[in-house]
Amino acid sequence: MKKEEQKMPNNNRRDFIKTGAMAAAAFMIVPRHVLGKGYIAPSDRLVIAGIGVGGKGQSDIAMFHKSGKANIGFLCDVDTRRAANSVNAFPKAKFYKDWREMLDKEHKNFDAVSVSTPDHNHAIQCLAAMQLGKHVYVQKPMAHDIYEARILTQAAKKYKVVTQMGNQGSSNDASRTMKEWYEAGLIGDVHTIYAWTDRPVWPQGIPWSTAKPEVPKELDWDLWLGTAPYKNYVDKLVPFNWRGWWDYGTGALGDMGCHLLETPFSVLNLKYAKDVQCSVGSVYVDEFKRGYFPESCPPSSHVTLTFPKTDKTEGDVTVHWMDGGIQPVRPKELGPNEIFGDGGNGTLFVGTKGKMMCDTYGLNPRLLPLSRNENLHVAEKYPRVKDGMDGHYRQWVEAAIAGYGKHQVSSGFEIAGPLTEALLMANLAIRGYDIVRDELGEDVYPGRSAKLLWDNDAMRITNFDEVNQFVKREYREGWKNLTL
Repeated sequence: MKKEEQKMPNNNRRDFIKTGAMAAAAFMIVPRHVLGKGYIAPSDRLVIAGIGVGGKGQSDIAMFHKSGKANIGFLCDVDTRRAANSVNAFPKAKFYKDWREMLDKEHKNFDAVSVSTPDHNHAIQCLAAMQLGKHVYVQKPMAHDIYEARILTQAAKKYKVVTQMGNQGSSNDASRTMKEWYEAGLIGDVHTIYAWTDRPVWPQGIPWSTAKPEVPKELDWDLWLGTAPYKNYVDKLVPFNWRGWWDYGTGALGDMGCHLLETPFSVLNLKYAKDVQCSVGSVYVDEFKRGYFPESCPPSSHVTLTFPKTDKTEGDVTVHWMDGGIQPVRPKELGPNEIFGDGGNGTLFVGTKGKMMCDTYGLNPRLLPLSRNENLHVAEKYPRVKDGMDGHYRQWVEAAIAGYGKHQVSSGFEIAGPLTEALLMANLAIRGYDIVRDELGEDVYPGRSAKLLWDNDAMRITNFDEVNQFVKREYREGWKNLTL
């Protein structure tokens, strides 16, 4: 496709399309009693276009289809190897490599978009879909940069579309159960949270490869790069290890933070953090010589965030994030052979009257000591999502069919946005540097030694300007930066 043919539809065209789509829909609405018992009318099915349909994208669209209320109408992926299973599973779906071409040519023929691409392309794909009036489901984290997350949060409200982030644990019973325990006063006022993960399970803290292998013929490398700076193709970046490189991924925080911190956000009604500090694991390449790999996320980190008092807390809340296998000290209420979290991951709430913890996705909530869970009865206050994590997908499908504002979803962008921003702000501390040399001649990250103060309205760190370059990156030439 020529560059001049890749422009997205303008507002006037969108208005025309919406009017035409409404007119066409009028001919499709048939009373259920005419169709017969058990028949789902065309107007009660959501037609979905998938952008990124291998790996997690493959399982996402399969779950939408499993709901019984969605048709997978279009598939898009830059890598035909990764897309093969979805193409075989949905042979009637039309396939594209370029998501811009798909949106431009087919937007009249689908209702919603599922985005499961590397982090650096989430925002531009989501916003383009929302500006066409399409409901959006996006994998976590919803964006690569803080600015992108803020724009997407605002866009969902502006364009009145149903959104959901793919942190499916937010639809589990656990966050609702723990919220009920907390509001019943079982652990007092929570002032400290610990969340930890054994991720990364991909290489980090390494130099960029100097090898120049051939690009696989099935992969459109330029489209895969999308908004990121152009670099030559390297092996083993696609389809998984991109997570450890700042140009594309957001490290262990982006990968697991949306799963492990969703429950504290839900229970305590946390929003935006006000400061962040960190310590980071080093990689030594020789005796007393620390490696300097600013393009790659570090092998491990401990990040501390402060959140302002909420309507659920008596004061500020301190959140400790640990990755790379680092874990907090075991609580004294936990027996010496009792599993902390799920072994590799977990979340711990520390209150003035007790503690509670859960596993990845908020699973297996329990009070500490574990004996407190015997004969525990607290009334249910919050409605559950049928089938929990599996129901996360159906919940979005049904909400999209009903229309904006009709049905509640577990991780709409008004919820997912602040959560994502907090994790991306934590990454500012991890990336916190201008290049300076210490007395040994090593390159260092001075921002990692500071407490970074966050101005949420201005979206900037006020006391260490060097990290603000990562709040909003510039897309490479040919890719327009996000604007509402």
